[in-house]
Amino acid sequence: MVQAYCVKCKKKGQDMKDPTMNKTARGGFMAKGKCPDCGTTMCAMMSKDNAEKAMEEGVAKNF
Repeated sequence: MVQAYCVKCKKKGQDMKDPTMNKTARGGFMAKGKCPDCGTTMCAMMSKDNAEKAMEEGVAKNF
């Protein structure tokens, strides 16, 4: 699972619900999904290797 920090719940290492990979304007990769507890949108910046690994494993959808 892709993990991120939820700003609303203040919980570290929350597993994202339905993460999708996005490419930023500067060429980086970002996973975007929902918090399983409160439903707030969560984002996690990722390296290209980690983003590709998450997509290969079927954890995240392609961008």
